[in-house]
Amino acid sequence: MTDTPVTGSSPDESPVRLLLCDDHAVVRAGLRALLASAAGIEVSGEAGSGEEAVALAAKLRPDLVLMDLQLGPGIDGVEATRRLLALPAPPRVLVLTTYDTDADVTRAVHAGATGYLLKAERPEELFAAIHAAARGRTALSPPVARRVLAHLRAPRPGLTPRERDILAQLSQGLGNRDIARALHISEATVKTHLGRVYQKLGVDTRAGAVAVAKEQRLLE
Repeated sequence: MTDTPVTGSSPDESPVRLLLCDDHAVVRAGLRALLASAAGIEVSGEAGSGEEAVALAAKLRPDLVLMDLQLGPGIDGVEATRRLLALPAPPRVLVLTTYDTDADVTRAVHAGATGYLLKAERPEELFAAIHAAARGRTALSPPVARRVLAHLRAPRPGLTPRERDILAQLSQGLGNRDIARALHISEATVKTHLGRVYQKLGVDTRAGAVAVAKEQRLLE
């Protein structure tokens, strides 16, 4: 979803200079070949890791970085996005991923991504999103847009003091047994509270809960 349909650049406009970031060489090759057919888009470089993307962006100064979220060893796409936006000449960042969980979307948006697109989108939708994001306009895949709107219309309930206590213990890397001992409650009670924390934060893993909690500053 973009603010208005964008199909390409006019003859008088400079092409969008794009940097690809994906840890799979085959995916990068496929994207490069696909984007070669798009009007007004020029691939100026490609990176196989978040660290490489930041270094190349500082050197090449692209208009936009097309960023995957999961990048193997090293920093992930969210941390790479933060570092890209801290550069002296920061590019826009458009996330292109297969992941659309609440935690992934929330982390990417909080990191400053201009758009969030799923790899299942049609090529023309990708081209339109690239042009929109390069101009600073929000670009979201329809499933992601529906998820965002749903959360705006029905905000998650806040965490209870006990849930915050457990989340704080979780952020220290403690397991259920250690959390139970620290808070003087049973492991069963810990599991119950964790289930509610996961539901409220829209995650299904301990790491996801901690990540969203940090993004939303729930641990301060």
